[in-house]
Amino acid sequence: MSENGLSLKVLEAYTRDVGRGVARIDYDSMDTLNASTGDVIELKGKRRTVAKCLPLYPSDEGKGIIRIDGLGRNNSGIAIGDTITVKKIKAVPAEKVVVAPLEAIPPIDERYLADALESVPLIKGDNVMVPYFGGRLTFQVIGVTPAADAVLVTQKTTFHIAEKGETLRGVPQVTYEDIGGIRDEIKKVREMIELPLRHPEIFEKLGIEAPKGVLLYGPPGTGKTLLAKAVANESNAHFISISGPEMSCISDVIINGWIRSKRKSYCNFCNQQTKCN
Repeated sequence: MSENGLSLKVLEAYTRDVGRGVARIDYDSMDTLNASTGDVIELKGKRRTVAKCLPLYPSDEGKGIIRIDGLGRNNSGIAIGDTITVKKIKAVPAEKVVVAPLEAIPPIDERYLADALESVPLIKGDNVMVPYFGGRLTFQVIGVTPAADAVLVTQKTTFHIAEKGETLRGVPQVTYEDIGGIRDEIKKVREMIELPLRHPEIFEKLGIEAPKGVLLYGPPGTGKTLLAKAVANESNAHFISISGPEMSCISDVIINGWIRSKRKSYCNFCNQQTKCN
């Protein structure tokens, strides 16, 4: 362990931990950090975030890994397989937290946020997800009181919802933990898409050309679109979803003689989204 903290390899979170603001490390790592279950630890990748420390399952002991959910990985700017620096820090009870929604939200009682996020450690700039009627609402923390290395949400914490923040256009808020099963398929898609996007130098060094595209096929409802959204999110890549009915609509219009206006409109849409000629 260096003065800056302990370096660990990042893996996906256990399903039960998604959205709870926790990071799991083994007991040896906890001893090295002088941390106990429930302590707050700092996770430092490309960015800094915080999480509550919990122990790994016995089957993961001694592997030098840390398990973080997709939200934690996004907040720290790292991906599965990257190395992150971990150290123990002190968190103080949060008096006030100001958040801005990253998407359109229904009317919501601000007191509900304190209940939903109780015991979750936060810092300014973090994104948080709140369960809401079977779905999730995404907020960005834009202010915390008092100023500290980290704050801990309690029942006494006052939340204020500011005006809608900048929407994450083209970046779907879907992570690998949101996908049930198809682990082999996820592994293959990560190797073919995420790896070339995040580490193109590996392919240049090996002198091989990265895949230019991947075709996912299967019956409806098997997770093809969800997997594509997760890869885009984890790779911080732009994502455009075009459904089959939309393509059929374009074809019908072309057949009926509106080829120029619709083709131009469709091309303008693609150019606007991808910023290419």
